[in-house]
Amino acid sequence: MRIPGPEEIRALHERHAPTAEAFASVHRHCEVVWSIAEQLLASPRLAHVDAELVRAGCLLHDIGVYRLYGHDGRLDHKNYIRHGLLGQEILEGEGFPETLGRFCSHHTGVGLTRHDVESQNLPVPPADYLAETAEERLVMYADKFHSKSRPSRFLSADAYAAHVRRFGADKVTAFQALRAEFGDPDLARLTPCAEVPPA
Repeated sequence: MRIPGPEEIRALHERHAPTAEAFASVHRHCEVVWSIAEQLLASPRLAHVDAELVRAGCLLHDIGVYRLYGHDGRLDHKNYIRHGLLGQEILEGEGFPETLGRFCSHHTGVGLTRHDVESQNLPVPPADYLAETAEERLVMYADKFHSKSRPSRFLSADAYAAHVRRFGADKVTAFQALRAEFGDPDLARLTPCAEVPPA
């Protein structure tokens, strides 16, 4: 499988971003998520993980967010949960394999189950959207430590665990399993990366 490099992925973001501001927010977030994953990949216990695939997954995982910007430049927060599937659609339309598209559709929260979709009446087709491979799990996990909110910010592992608790004890357990698998990133080393220059 051919894995696109950072420049090709950046060009893809530029092509799909509706505004320069949207590009700055989404692409920068994807870069920060890669910097978190890259730091975690330095652990010898993760030597089996395909770093090139993780990099592509991190840099692509939120590309579907661009389709949620309205003509007024505002983000459709109500349908934000759809951004993963929208990203998979974009990548399929660009001719990329399902392996890459899954990084988009299977990174939300600590995984969405069919039960989550049905019980919460989420605006996505009922299915399991769970990270299955080590690479998918690492992209999903690294994403939990950075928010695209304005201004963008980092979240500690404890802060995310407290946030996900409102979705049920099983989500906390799933997040703790990811922490055990990948460890906690040193966010202090990454903080300058989170700053998004004003548009």
